[in-house]
Amino acid sequence: MTGMTPGERVRAALKGEHVDRVPFCFWHHFKPEGSGERMADLTMEFFVQKFDLDIVKIMPDLPYPQPADPLVAAEQMRSLPRLDLDTPMFREQLTCIRLLRERLGNEYPLILTLFSPMTYAIRYMGKQKAIAECRKNPLVFGEGLGTIASNLRRLIVGAVETGASGIFFSCMGATTADFTRDEYVKYALPYDVEALQGAAGGWLNIVHVHADPTQTDDQLYFDIFIDYPVSVMSWSDRLTGPSLSEAATMTLKCLMGGLHERGPLTHGDESAIDNEIMAAVSQTKGRRLILANGCSIPDDNPEEWLHVARRLVDNLA
Repeated sequence: MTGMTPGERVRAALKGEHVDRVPFCFWHHFKPEGSGERMADLTMEFFVQKFDLDIVKIMPDLPYPQPADPLVAAEQMRSLPRLDLDTPMFREQLTCIRLLRERLGNEYPLILTLFSPMTYAIRYMGKQKAIAECRKNPLVFGEGLGTIASNLRRLIVGAVETGASGIFFSCMGATTADFTRDEYVKYALPYDVEALQGAAGGWLNIVHVHADPTQTDDQLYFDIFIDYPVSVMSWSDRLTGPSLSEAATMTLKCLMGGLHERGPLTHGDESAIDNEIMAAVSQTKGRRLILANGCSIPDDNPEEWLHVARRLVDNLA
């Protein structure tokens, strides 16, 4: 089969069916200045007009609202507000989705990037402070996570109804340098699942298990996420385990990765990029794979290497 559309290619990859070439995507952040319309323009230009990628990924650059006051204690989590779809940044995200769907047509894979409830708490409080406060007062901390999860679920439902194919759900804290495995399952997982319930109407839902590149010898609790209600698993396989080949023995979900976000994509050369691409295809036999960077590439990444990678992927056909 040749000449598949991005939608056909990604759907086939999710099922483990033959593809004309592996689906391909990469991303970095933008500066939409709070405007969903500007975010749609920047996203369309990068993902479609410039690089013709198989997935359009709306980055979290219209962010979930920050708390009014800095969070320093678990007790403050109780005061996090309930947010509706008329919340300005939620409204702008939905505007972005609507405009992109109008331009892309119905079948082009379009996903909205969001963070997990625990990830938002970590971002607001700082990682070590959030972990310490959660351990000290988990019930109260959990009340705040529940509020965030409920807000996210509401937003995700709205995103899918507006035209998103699904969400890219990024989770921090599930590594040997952060919570223990049992702690993550107890303190974070229930709120991840609650938020993800909003994505039930989407067909392209992705969980990203985040590893901190500054934490050496850090390992993911990858197996925790195998049963999440998503069709794709994303992680920085070039930074931490499992490898793509190991992950393929652990789950039948589609795998998303293969390219180091701070590796050859950022500095070349062509042979190094080609080696990463071919290694990813070899490990998976080109099935149930979306070739992608493990996490966001630098915003000032030299585009010559991204164009090289795009050309090399076309050569896989």
